[in-house]
Amino acid sequence: MAITGKGFWIWKIKSCEGGVATAIADAAVASALTHVPIKIADGPYQYNYDRVASVDLIPPVREALKLKNIQVWGWHYVYGNDPIGEANIAIQQIQRLGLDGYIIDAEAEYKEPGKTAAAQIFMNALRAALPNLPMALSSYRFPTLHRALPWTTFLEKCNYNMPQVYWEEAHNPVTQLTRCVNEFKNISPYRPIIPTGPTYSTGGWQPTDNDIKQFLDTARGLALNGANFFSWDECRSSTKSLWNVVSAYPWGYPPGTDITQRYVYALNSNDPNIMLPLYQANAALVTSARTIQGTTAISTWFSQFFGSIIPKGIFYLTGSSGSGNSRSLTWQATSGTSTFTGSDTFGLQDGKIIYQFSVYRKI
Repeated sequence: MAITGKGFWIWKIKSCEGGVATAIADAAVASALTHVPIKIADGPYQYNYDRVASVDLIPPVREALKLKNIQVWGWHYVYGNDPIGEANIAIQQIQRLGLDGYIIDAEAEYKEPGKTAAAQIFMNALRAALPNLPMALSSYRFPTLHRALPWTTFLEKCNYNMPQVYWEEAHNPVTQLTRCVNEFKNISPYRPIIPTGPTYSTGGWQPTDNDIKQFLDTARGLALNGANFFSWDECRSSTKSLWNVVSAYPWGYPPGTDITQRYVYALNSNDPNIMLPLYQANAALVTSARTIQGTTAISTWFSQFFGSIIPKGIFYLTGSSGSGNSRSLTWQATSGTSTFTGSDTFGLQDGKIIYQFSVYRKI
């Protein structure tokens, strides 16, 4: 199941809404969250388990969130000293809890010598047991500053990349998130980026409300699938205004969202059925090779586009202009190790595309 929209990481369940599962679910719904990652393990050990009372705290929270149609992912801090033990506890927790996905939190310990082999053992064991489960890597925001971490070994078996874009001691989320995305374009394989922003304070610093809005605006502008925040625990208790900014932010398509942005989001679905509502029934699509008319033919063309021209493409908007019934946009896309650039011009009728000139090329 794909991730889109807003998510908040839970570290310690007892520190979130007093540990009351229904209150956690209600707060998630009120803030229009689509997914909640919960810490399920640390190293080879189970997490969010009350050892004094012998009570697993995760199942009631998982059940309450799922009843509200909110995805529940598990996250796991890994060290790489016991990769089989860490894989085993992850597999056990995921299968027992029936989670929607799994996030690997690999940081400083995985920059130590010999950890590439540990990452390979760990990922092979995970994928052997869970071949179809969506997985993500959560680590540093700038891979150029952490070259020793085995990025490729993790990412080649992950579906998403969830870098920790924490602009501590600064207030420049736009610059840092843009740099993060650009740097990961040079890491193979490229995976859809769902960044995690900070909603905590440290050493007298904390992000401002405007920082959080700019971070979300930039994620939307780059046509990323979603954005996360760390962590629910501190934000709800100490930095509540930041929670309110995330809560109020409309990730979906509120009335008035321009069709250029909706078009790029639809491209990121890699699904012709998501593209078609943007078009009038008799729309014409003009490419360098031919003219296609009608939604049936356009659907067939997008099937080929997503299937063989830019397979599993990750698209982001690089520019747009126009008003009224005319729009122009430019975009870039990555597909495996390939990069593409494209431009489109739309003519609109009643807010939908009636004609389109489309040009793209591999760079």
